[in-house]
Amino acid sequence: MRRLLPLIVTVVMLIGVGAASFTTLQALKPKPKQADEVLPGLAVFVERVQREDLVFTVKAQGEVRPQREISVASQISGRIADVSPDFIDGGFIREGQVLVRLESADYELGVVRAQAGVASAEQRLAREQAEADVAREDLINLGITESSPLARREPQLAEAQAALKSAEAQLADAELALARTAIRSPFTGRVRDKAVDIGQFVSPGQALGRIFATDVVEVVLPVADAELGRLGLPLAFAQTETSPGPEVMFSGMVGGVERQWTGRVSRTAAAVSTRTRLINVIAELDDPFGEGADDGAPMAPGLFVQASLQGARETGLLKAPRAAIRSGNELYVGDPAMGELRIYKVDVVHSDPNGAWFSSAEIDAGALAIVSPIQAAFDGMSITLLERLEDGTIYSHEPGSDGDATLAASQAGFSGAEVKGQ
Repeated sequence: MRRLLPLIVTVVMLIGVGAASFTTLQALKPKPKQADEVLPGLAVFVERVQREDLVFTVKAQGEVRPQREISVASQISGRIADVSPDFIDGGFIREGQVLVRLESADYELGVVRAQAGVASAEQRLAREQAEADVAREDLINLGITESSPLARREPQLAEAQAALKSAEAQLADAELALARTAIRSPFTGRVRDKAVDIGQFVSPGQALGRIFATDVVEVVLPVADAELGRLGLPLAFAQTETSPGPEVMFSGMVGGVERQWTGRVSRTAAAVSTRTRLINVIAELDDPFGEGADDGAPMAPGLFVQASLQGARETGLLKAPRAAIRSGNELYVGDPAMGELRIYKVDVVHSDPNGAWFSSAEIDAGALAIVSPIQAAFDGMSITLLERLEDGTIYSHEPGSDGDATLAASQAGFSGAEVKGQ
Protein backbone atom coordinates (compact mmCIF):
# COMPACT_ATOMS: atom_id res chain seq x y z
CA MET A 1 0.00 0.00 0.00
CA ARG A 2 2.86 2.32 0.82
CA ARG A 3 4.33 1.59 -2.59
CA LEU A 4 1.05 2.46 -4.44
CA LEU A 5 0.43 5.71 -2.60
CA PRO A 6 3.09 7.76 -4.45
CA LEU A 7 1.82 6.40 -7.81
CA ILE A 8 -1.77 7.35 -7.03
CA VAL A 9 -0.72 10.86 -5.96
CA THR A 10 1.23 11.30 -9.21
CA VAL A 11 -1.77 10.24 -11.39
CA VAL A 12 -4.12 12.57 -9.53
CA MET A 13 -1.72 15.47 -9.98
CA LEU A 14 -1.42 14.79 -13.73
CA ILE A 15 -5.19 14.68 -14.14
CA GLY A 16 -5.54 17.94 -12.27
CA VAL A 17 -2.88 19.64 -14.39
CA GLY A 18 -4.57 18.35 -17.63
CA ALA A 19 -8.00 19.57 -16.57
CA ALA A 20 -6.59 22.99 -15.68
CA SER A 21 -4.82 23.21 -19.06
CA PHE A 22 -7.99 22.22 -21.00
CA THR A 23 -10.05 24.82 -19.13
CA THR A 24 -7.44 27.49 -19.84
CA LEU A 25 -7.32 26.62 -23.58
CA GLN A 26 -11.10 26.67 -23.90
CA ALA A 27 -11.22 30.09 -22.24
CA LEU A 28 -8.54 31.49 -24.56
CA LYS A 29 -10.02 29.93 -27.82
CA PRO A 30 -11.48 32.68 -30.15
CA LYS A 31 -15.20 32.43 -30.78
CA PRO A 32 -16.14 31.60 -34.45
CA LYS A 33 -17.73 34.35 -36.48
CA GLN A 34 -21.45 33.91 -37.15
CA ALA A 35 -22.35 34.10 -40.91
CA ASP A 36 -25.83 34.22 -42.41
CA GLU A 37 -26.43 31.13 -44.52
CA VAL A 38 -27.41 32.03 -48.12
CA LEU A 39 -29.59 29.36 -49.69
CA PRO A 40 -29.56 29.19 -53.49
CA GLY A 41 -32.90 29.92 -55.19
CA LEU A 42 -34.81 27.46 -57.38
CA ALA A 43 -32.79 26.81 -60.55
CA VAL A 44 -34.84 27.58 -63.67
CA PHE A 45 -34.06 27.78 -67.36
CA VAL A 46 -34.67 31.04 -69.20
CA GLU A 47 -34.77 32.16 -72.83
CA ARG A 48 -34.51 35.63 -74.29
CA VAL A 49 -37.61 37.51 -75.36
CA GLN A 50 -37.24 38.65 -78.99
CA ARG A 51 -38.90 41.33 -81.04
CA GLU A 52 -40.36 39.63 -84.09
CA ASP A 53 -43.16 40.33 -86.56
CA LEU A 54 -45.92 37.76 -86.72
CA VAL A 55 -46.89 36.28 -90.07
CA PHE A 56 -50.00 34.17 -89.61
CA THR A 57 -49.81 30.71 -91.15
CA VAL A 58 -52.88 28.54 -91.68
CA LYS A 59 -52.57 24.78 -92.21
CA ALA A 60 -55.06 22.90 -94.38
CA GLN A 61 -55.21 19.91 -96.68
CA GLY A 62 -57.07 18.89 -99.79
CA GLU A 63 -57.08 16.94 -103.05
CA VAL A 64 -55.60 18.30 -106.26
CA ARG A 65 -58.06 18.65 -109.11
CA PRO A 66 -57.78 20.13 -112.61
CA GLN A 67 -59.42 23.48 -113.10
CA ARG A 68 -60.88 22.28 -116.40
CA GLU A 69 -61.88 18.69 -117.05
CA ILE A 70 -64.40 17.54 -119.64
CA SER A 71 -65.90 14.41 -121.10
CA VAL A 72 -65.09 14.14 -124.83
CA ALA A 73 -68.28 13.39 -126.76
CA SER A 74 -69.43 13.27 -130.35
CA GLN A 75 -72.08 15.69 -131.63
CA ILE A 76 -72.98 13.41 -134.53
CA SER A 77 -73.33 9.69 -135.08
CA GLY A 78 -70.95 7.54 -137.08
CA ARG A 79 -68.33 4.84 -137.08
CA ILE A 80 -64.87 5.68 -135.75
CA ALA A 81 -62.35 5.67 -138.57
CA ASP A 82 -59.24 6.83 -136.71
CA VAL A 83 -58.02 7.47 -133.15
CA SER A 84 -54.99 9.65 -132.35
CA PRO A 85 -52.06 7.73 -130.82
CA ASP A 86 -51.96 10.40 -128.11
CA PHE A 87 -55.58 9.69 -127.15
CA ILE A 88 -54.67 7.04 -124.56
CA ASP A 89 -54.76 6.92 -120.78
CA GLY A 90 -52.18 9.46 -119.55
CA GLY A 91 -51.43 10.79 -123.04
CA PHE A 92 -50.40 14.40 -123.64
CA ILE A 93 -52.62 16.31 -126.07
CA ARG A 94 -52.45 19.76 -127.68
CA GLU A 95 -55.13 22.35 -128.25
CA GLY A 96 -56.87 21.72 -131.60
CA GLN A 97 -55.44 18.22 -131.99
CA VAL A 98 -57.78 15.65 -133.61
CA LEU A 99 -58.47 12.97 -131.03
CA VAL A 100 -61.07 10.88 -132.90
CA ARG A 101 -62.14 10.98 -136.53
CA LEU A 102 -65.46 9.52 -137.74
CA GLU A 103 -66.17 8.12 -141.20
CA SER A 104 -67.02 11.15 -143.33
CA ALA A 105 -68.38 9.69 -146.60
CA ASP A 106 -72.05 10.18 -145.69
CA TYR A 107 -71.43 13.74 -144.55
CA GLU A 108 -69.44 14.56 -147.69
CA LEU A 109 -72.42 13.42 -149.77
CA GLY A 110 -74.63 15.61 -147.63
CA VAL A 111 -72.47 18.61 -148.50
CA VAL A 112 -72.72 17.81 -152.22
CA ARG A 113 -76.53 17.58 -152.03
CA ALA A 114 -76.67 20.86 -150.13
CA GLN A 115 -74.46 22.54 -152.74
CA ALA A 116 -76.80 21.32 -155.48
CA GLY A 117 -79.76 22.72 -153.59
CA VAL A 118 -78.06 26.11 -153.34
CA ALA A 119 -77.34 26.11 -157.08
CA SER A 120 -80.98 25.25 -157.86
CA ALA A 121 -82.25 27.99 -155.54
CA GLU A 122 -79.91 30.54 -157.11
CA GLN A 123 -81.20 29.64 -160.57
CA ARG A 124 -84.82 29.94 -159.47
CA LEU A 125 -84.11 33.33 -157.85
CA ALA A 126 -82.47 34.56 -161.03
CA ARG A 127 -85.50 33.47 -163.09
CA GLU A 128 -87.93 35.17 -160.71
CA GLN A 129 -85.91 38.39 -160.78
CA ALA A 130 -86.02 38.39 -164.61
CA GLU A 131 -89.78 37.75 -164.68
CA ALA A 132 -90.35 40.50 -162.13
CA ASP A 133 -88.42 42.94 -164.31
CA VAL A 134 -90.52 42.00 -167.37
CA ALA A 135 -93.77 42.41 -165.38
CA ARG A 136 -92.81 45.92 -164.27
CA GLU A 137 -91.94 46.95 -167.85
CA ASP A 138 -95.29 45.62 -169.14
CA LEU A 139 -97.18 47.61 -166.54
CA ILE A 140 -95.30 50.75 -167.47
CA ASN A 141 -95.98 50.21 -171.20
CA LEU A 142 -99.68 49.73 -170.47
CA GLY A 143 -99.73 52.94 -168.44
CA ILE A 144 -100.84 51.18 -165.28
CA THR A 145 -99.56 53.16 -162.30
CA GLU A 146 -101.38 51.32 -159.57
CA SER A 147 -100.94 47.55 -159.61
CA SER A 148 -101.02 44.74 -157.08
CA PRO A 149 -97.82 43.13 -155.67
CA LEU A 150 -98.88 39.92 -157.36
CA ALA A 151 -98.89 41.67 -160.76
CA ARG A 152 -95.34 42.89 -160.02
CA ARG A 153 -94.40 39.27 -158.99
CA GLU A 154 -93.07 40.44 -155.64
CA PRO A 155 -94.35 37.41 -153.66
CA GLN A 156 -92.75 35.01 -156.15
CA LEU A 157 -89.43 36.92 -155.85
CA ALA A 158 -89.54 36.86 -152.03
CA GLU A 159 -90.26 33.13 -152.11
CA ALA A 160 -87.23 32.50 -154.32
CA GLN A 161 -85.02 34.57 -152.03
CA ALA A 162 -86.22 32.60 -148.97
CA ALA A 163 -85.60 29.32 -150.79
CA LEU A 164 -82.02 30.40 -151.49
CA LYS A 165 -81.42 31.28 -147.83
CA SER A 166 -82.83 27.90 -146.81
CA ALA A 167 -80.56 26.08 -149.23
CA GLU A 168 -77.52 28.04 -147.99
CA ALA A 169 -78.44 27.14 -144.40
CA GLN A 170 -78.69 23.48 -145.33
CA LEU A 171 -75.26 23.71 -146.93
CA ALA A 172 -73.79 25.30 -143.80
CA ASP A 173 -75.37 22.56 -141.69
CA ALA A 174 -73.92 19.85 -143.93
CA GLU A 175 -70.46 21.45 -143.80
CA LEU A 176 -70.71 21.74 -140.00
CA ALA A 177 -71.65 18.06 -139.71
CA LEU A 178 -68.71 17.16 -141.94
CA ALA A 179 -66.36 19.24 -139.75
CA ARG A 180 -67.68 17.47 -136.65
CA THR A 181 -66.43 14.15 -137.93
CA ALA A 182 -63.08 15.35 -136.56
CA ILE A 183 -63.34 15.57 -132.75
CA ARG A 184 -60.65 17.97 -131.48
CA SER A 185 -59.22 18.84 -128.08
CA PRO A 186 -60.33 22.31 -126.88
CA PHE A 187 -57.17 22.78 -124.78
CA THR A 188 -53.68 21.47 -124.10
CA GLY A 189 -53.75 18.79 -121.44
CA ARG A 190 -53.71 15.12 -120.67
CA VAL A 191 -56.04 12.17 -121.14
CA ARG A 192 -57.51 10.72 -117.97
CA ASP A 193 -59.15 7.75 -119.71
CA LYS A 194 -60.32 6.54 -123.14
CA ALA A 195 -63.61 4.66 -123.71
CA VAL A 196 -63.69 3.95 -127.50
CA ASP A 197 -61.56 2.62 -130.32
CA ILE A 198 -61.46 2.25 -134.11
CA GLY A 199 -64.52 0.60 -135.68
CA GLN A 200 -66.89 1.43 -132.84
CA PHE A 201 -70.16 3.16 -133.71
CA VAL A 202 -70.94 6.20 -131.59
CA SER A 203 -74.12 8.21 -131.11
CA PRO A 204 -74.54 11.94 -130.47
CA GLY A 205 -73.59 12.76 -126.88
CA GLN A 206 -71.82 9.46 -126.26
CA ALA A 207 -68.70 9.84 -124.07
CA LEU A 208 -65.47 8.93 -125.82
CA GLY A 209 -63.14 9.62 -122.87
CA ARG A 210 -62.12 12.27 -120.33
CA ILE A 211 -59.41 14.89 -120.66
CA PHE A 212 -58.22 17.72 -118.43
CA ALA A 213 -56.20 20.88 -118.98
CA THR A 214 -52.69 21.11 -117.54
CA ASP A 215 -52.37 24.87 -117.45
CA VAL A 216 -53.79 25.20 -113.91
CA VAL A 217 -54.68 22.82 -111.08
CA GLU A 218 -56.49 23.81 -107.92
CA VAL A 219 -56.99 22.55 -104.38
CA VAL A 220 -60.06 23.20 -102.25
CA LEU A 221 -58.91 23.95 -98.69
CA PRO A 222 -61.61 24.10 -95.99
CA VAL A 223 -60.74 26.57 -93.18
CA ALA A 224 -62.55 27.97 -90.16
CA ASP A 225 -63.85 31.52 -90.05
CA ALA A 226 -61.13 32.60 -87.59
CA GLU A 227 -58.43 31.21 -89.90
CA LEU A 228 -59.96 33.09 -92.81
CA GLY A 229 -59.55 36.27 -90.78
CA ARG A 230 -55.89 35.44 -90.12
CA LEU A 231 -55.39 35.18 -93.87
CA GLY A 232 -56.87 38.65 -94.27
CA LEU A 233 -59.45 37.37 -96.75
CA PRO A 234 -63.10 38.39 -96.94
CA LEU A 235 -65.88 35.97 -97.76
CA ALA A 236 -66.33 35.60 -101.56
CA PHE A 237 -62.78 36.85 -102.26
CA ALA A 238 -61.46 36.80 -105.85
CA GLN A 239 -57.91 37.81 -106.65
CA THR A 240 -57.09 40.56 -109.13
CA GLU A 241 -53.87 42.02 -110.51
CA THR A 242 -53.91 44.72 -107.84
CA SER A 243 -55.07 42.39 -105.04
CA PRO A 244 -53.39 38.98 -105.37
CA GLY A 245 -54.22 36.16 -103.00
CA PRO A 246 -51.89 34.87 -100.25
CA GLU A 247 -49.06 32.54 -101.17
CA VAL A 248 -49.57 28.82 -100.54
CA MET A 249 -46.89 26.18 -100.03
CA PHE A 250 -48.10 22.70 -101.04
CA SER A 251 -46.35 19.52 -99.95
CA GLY A 252 -47.01 15.87 -100.72
CA MET A 253 -45.38 12.51 -101.29
CA VAL A 254 -44.51 11.59 -104.88
CA GLY A 255 -42.50 8.45 -105.53
CA GLY A 256 -41.63 8.13 -101.84
CA VAL A 257 -40.10 11.62 -101.76
CA GLU A 258 -41.73 14.66 -100.18
CA ARG A 259 -42.23 17.36 -102.81
CA GLN A 260 -43.15 21.02 -102.50
CA TRP A 261 -44.93 23.38 -104.87
CA THR A 262 -45.68 27.09 -104.55
CA GLY A 263 -49.14 28.35 -105.50
CA ARG A 264 -51.51 31.15 -104.60
CA VAL A 265 -55.07 31.59 -103.32
CA SER A 266 -57.30 32.57 -106.23
CA ARG A 267 -60.71 32.84 -104.56
CA THR A 268 -62.91 31.75 -101.69
CA ALA A 269 -66.33 30.18 -101.67
CA ALA A 270 -69.32 32.50 -101.65
CA ALA A 271 -71.03 30.69 -98.78
CA VAL A 272 -70.26 28.73 -95.61
CA SER A 273 -70.68 24.98 -95.85
CA THR A 274 -73.90 23.98 -94.09
CA ARG A 275 -72.47 20.53 -93.33
CA THR A 276 -69.04 21.40 -91.90
CA ARG A 277 -69.49 25.13 -91.08
CA LEU A 278 -66.18 25.73 -92.85
CA ILE A 279 -65.30 28.03 -95.73
CA ASN A 280 -63.59 26.66 -98.83
CA VAL A 281 -60.46 28.49 -99.95
CA ILE A 282 -59.42 27.63 -103.51
CA ALA A 283 -55.68 27.73 -104.19
CA GLU A 284 -54.14 27.35 -107.65
CA LEU A 285 -50.83 26.20 -109.11
CA ASP A 286 -49.86 27.27 -112.64
CA ASP A 287 -48.30 24.81 -115.09
CA PRO A 288 -48.08 21.86 -112.67
CA PHE A 289 -46.46 19.59 -115.29
CA GLY A 290 -43.93 22.23 -116.40
CA GLU A 291 -42.45 25.19 -114.57
CA GLY A 292 -44.65 24.58 -111.54
CA ALA A 293 -43.27 21.06 -110.97
CA ASP A 294 -40.76 20.28 -108.22
CA ASP A 295 -37.64 18.93 -109.92
CA GLY A 296 -39.81 17.29 -112.57
CA ALA A 297 -42.39 15.95 -110.10
CA PRO A 298 -45.81 17.42 -111.01
CA MET A 299 -48.60 18.20 -108.58
CA ALA A 300 -50.91 15.85 -110.44
CA PRO A 301 -54.70 15.70 -110.11
CA GLY A 302 -55.84 13.23 -107.46
CA LEU A 303 -52.80 13.86 -105.26
CA PHE A 304 -53.58 14.59 -101.59
CA VAL A 305 -51.48 17.52 -100.38
CA GLN A 306 -50.85 19.54 -97.24
CA ALA A 307 -51.07 23.31 -97.63
CA SER A 308 -49.50 26.12 -95.63
CA LEU A 309 -51.17 29.46 -96.35
CA GLN A 310 -49.30 32.66 -95.58
CA GLY A 311 -51.61 35.17 -93.92
CA ALA A 312 -51.53 38.74 -92.68
CA ARG A 313 -48.49 40.31 -90.94
CA GLU A 314 -48.55 42.06 -87.57
CA THR A 315 -45.56 44.20 -86.62
CA GLY A 316 -44.14 45.46 -83.34
CA LEU A 317 -44.74 42.25 -81.36
CA LEU A 318 -42.58 40.38 -78.87
CA LYS A 319 -41.97 36.63 -79.05
CA ALA A 320 -41.31 34.24 -76.17
CA PRO A 321 -41.36 30.44 -75.89
CA ARG A 322 -44.90 29.17 -75.50
CA ALA A 323 -43.90 27.45 -72.24
CA ALA A 324 -43.20 30.88 -70.71
CA ILE A 325 -46.88 31.88 -70.94
CA ARG A 326 -48.82 30.81 -67.85
CA SER A 327 -52.56 30.98 -67.15
CA GLY A 328 -53.20 32.23 -70.66
CA ASN A 329 -51.87 35.78 -70.24
CA GLU A 330 -49.08 35.72 -67.62
CA LEU A 331 -45.37 35.78 -68.46
CA TYR A 332 -42.79 34.67 -65.87
CA VAL A 333 -39.63 36.78 -66.20
CA GLY A 334 -36.39 36.39 -64.26
CA ASP A 335 -34.69 39.46 -62.73
CA PRO A 336 -30.95 38.63 -63.01
CA ALA A 337 -29.87 41.53 -60.77
CA MET A 338 -32.04 40.47 -57.81
CA GLY A 339 -32.32 36.77 -58.56
CA GLU A 340 -36.07 36.99 -58.30
CA LEU A 341 -39.13 36.02 -60.32
CA ARG A 342 -41.41 38.68 -61.78
CA ILE A 343 -44.94 38.04 -63.08
CA TYR A 344 -46.35 40.30 -65.82
CA LYS A 345 -49.71 40.42 -67.55
CA VAL A 346 -49.31 40.38 -71.34
CA ASP A 347 -51.66 40.58 -74.33
CA VAL A 348 -51.13 37.32 -76.26
CA VAL A 349 -51.87 37.79 -79.96
CA HIS A 350 -51.07 34.28 -81.21
CA SER A 351 -49.54 31.08 -79.89
CA ASP A 352 -48.32 27.97 -81.70
CA PRO A 353 -45.53 25.38 -81.25
CA ASN A 354 -43.02 27.92 -82.58
CA GLY A 355 -43.71 30.39 -79.77
CA ALA A 356 -46.09 32.98 -78.39
CA TRP A 357 -46.38 36.49 -79.82
CA PHE A 358 -47.58 39.19 -77.44
CA SER A 359 -47.51 42.89 -76.69
CA SER A 360 -46.61 44.49 -73.35
CA ALA A 361 -45.71 47.95 -72.10
CA GLU A 362 -43.58 46.51 -69.26
CA ILE A 363 -41.43 44.01 -71.14
CA ASP A 364 -38.89 44.65 -73.85
CA ALA A 365 -36.71 42.49 -76.07
CA GLY A 366 -33.90 40.78 -74.18
CA ALA A 367 -35.94 39.98 -71.06
CA LEU A 368 -35.32 36.51 -69.60
CA ALA A 369 -38.52 34.48 -69.95
CA ILE A 370 -38.72 31.48 -67.62
CA VAL A 371 -39.54 28.23 -69.40
CA SER A 372 -39.11 25.76 -66.53
CA PRO A 373 -42.25 24.60 -64.67
CA ILE A 374 -42.69 26.28 -61.29
CA GLN A 375 -45.21 25.31 -58.65
CA ALA A 376 -46.79 27.89 -56.34
CA ALA A 377 -44.92 30.73 -58.04
CA PHE A 378 -45.22 34.24 -56.66
CA ASP A 379 -43.79 37.64 -57.51
CA GLY A 380 -40.39 38.10 -55.83
CA MET A 381 -39.68 34.39 -55.51
CA SER A 382 -35.96 33.61 -55.17
CA ILE A 383 -34.62 31.85 -58.26
CA THR A 384 -31.36 31.07 -60.00
CA LEU A 385 -31.42 31.80 -63.73
CA LEU A 386 -29.80 29.37 -66.15
CA GLU A 387 -29.51 30.23 -69.83
CA ARG A 388 -28.46 27.68 -72.44
CA LEU A 389 -26.12 29.31 -74.95
CA GLU A 390 -25.83 28.49 -78.65
CA ASP A 391 -22.74 26.34 -78.05
CA GLY A 392 -24.67 24.17 -75.56
CA THR A 393 -23.11 25.54 -72.38
CA ILE A 394 -25.27 26.70 -69.48
CA TYR A 395 -24.86 30.29 -68.40
CA SER A 396 -25.64 31.12 -64.76
CA HIS A 397 -26.97 34.61 -63.92
CA GLU A 398 -25.79 35.33 -60.36
CA PRO A 399 -27.46 38.15 -58.38
CA GLY A 400 -25.03 41.03 -57.87
CA SER A 401 -22.09 39.09 -59.31
CA ASP A 402 -19.36 40.67 -61.42
CA GLY A 403 -19.47 37.91 -64.00
CA ASP A 404 -17.96 34.92 -62.18
CA ALA A 405 -19.93 31.70 -62.13
CA THR A 406 -20.53 30.40 -58.63
CA LEU A 407 -23.19 27.79 -59.23
CA ALA A 408 -21.77 24.36 -59.94
CA ALA A 409 -23.36 22.17 -62.56
CA SER A 410 -23.89 19.37 -60.06
CA GLN A 411 -25.60 21.77 -57.65
CA ALA A 412 -28.11 22.73 -60.34
CA GLY A 413 -28.63 19.14 -61.34
CA PHE A 414 -26.83 19.39 -64.71
CA SER A 415 -23.80 17.14 -64.21
CA GLY A 416 -21.41 17.14 -67.12
CA ALA A 417 -22.65 20.49 -68.53
CA GLU A 418 -20.39 23.51 -68.53
CA VAL A 419 -21.66 26.41 -66.45
CA LYS A 420 -20.45 29.93 -67.11
CA GLY A 421 -21.05 33.09 -65.13
CA GLN A 422 -22.56 36.29 -66.43
